[in-house]
Amino acid sequence: MLISQFLDESDAIRVVARNSGKARIVAGARSVYSLATEAARTGTGLEALIEKKGLGDAIDLEALYRKGRLLSPINHPDPAHLHLTGTGLTHLGSAATRDAMHKKLNAEGEEQLTDSMKMFRMGLEAGKPANGKAGVQPEWFYKGNGTMAVAPGAALLSPAFAEDAGEEPEIAGIYVIGDDGQPFRVGFALSNEFSDHVTERVNYLYLAHSKLRNASFGPEILIGDLPADIRGTSRILRSGNALWEKPFLSGETNMSHTIANLEHHHFKYALFRRPGDVHVHMFGTATLSFADGVRTQGGDVFEIEAPEFGLPLRNPLEIEEPEAVVVKAL
Repeated sequence: MLISQFLDESDAIRVVARNSGKARIVAGARSVYSLATEAARTGTGLEALIEKKGLGDAIDLEALYRKGRLLSPINHPDPAHLHLTGTGLTHLGSAATRDAMHKKLNAEGEEQLTDSMKMFRMGLEAGKPANGKAGVQPEWFYKGNGTMAVAPGAALLSPAFAEDAGEEPEIAGIYVIGDDGQPFRVGFALSNEFSDHVTERVNYLYLAHSKLRNASFGPEILIGDLPADIRGTSRILRSGNALWEKPFLSGETNMSHTIANLEHHHFKYALFRRPGDVHVHMFGTATLSFADGVRTQGGDVFEIEAPEFGLPLRNPLEIEEPEAVVVKAL
């Protein structure tokens, strides 16, 4: 089942669910967030709760997308309680791009093993532990709170000071935290983990700076287990034409970590188990247009799609105007 949400003509949030058939409004659901928290509180599976509530009128999601009425498939009434985070170097082949960005030479001219390659190798060796045990920690980063989440169809804003504005096609886990601090997975969604790869290339210690950017996810959330072998497409459109296009792979078949291991190392911190919070945790990628020498510009449109996740995720790129920031003493 796929779920999403949109604003109706009275600007009220409506929740939509669909299986293989038409998208229909979920009766009595005020938002995906309220639906998920109700499921957590009652111990009811999300799909079972939706079936219990019942489905109403059919909805044309593509038409709503074109009108700009689709919302991020989950939000929080207080954006400060939605967390955008992610992991890197988790996919087979993902080290090649990162290593090329960070490569160094020693005095004899022989390539040293970079920190990126060391981290990737650690994942290969211990990222898929057996018997439910915790494996090696992945790379982890913070992107921001809900104020940095951009709805499908809305513009990803690149700061005027940014050196690059590049897409990262990824799968994100969507979570709510129960009243007792228990994390619950709502499902999985496509995401664009938008980043500044030129800044990151200067020095890997600039990774934190490069990740403090907008992100978009959705338009729909896939309820249930993540498919083991996901095969999607990432493209950049310029003036309506494909400037760049490439397949991307995800799912555990194509990863050096299990989803359970990535979840463990995120939610082991009590900070991320605060009741009522929402987490959108992005699992990484091995496919970047930046690695192929593409430089994006304002007006370009990022498009990420994979059949299992319903509608493609589309976002235009917008470059923000310079802003003077002055700190004043009190």
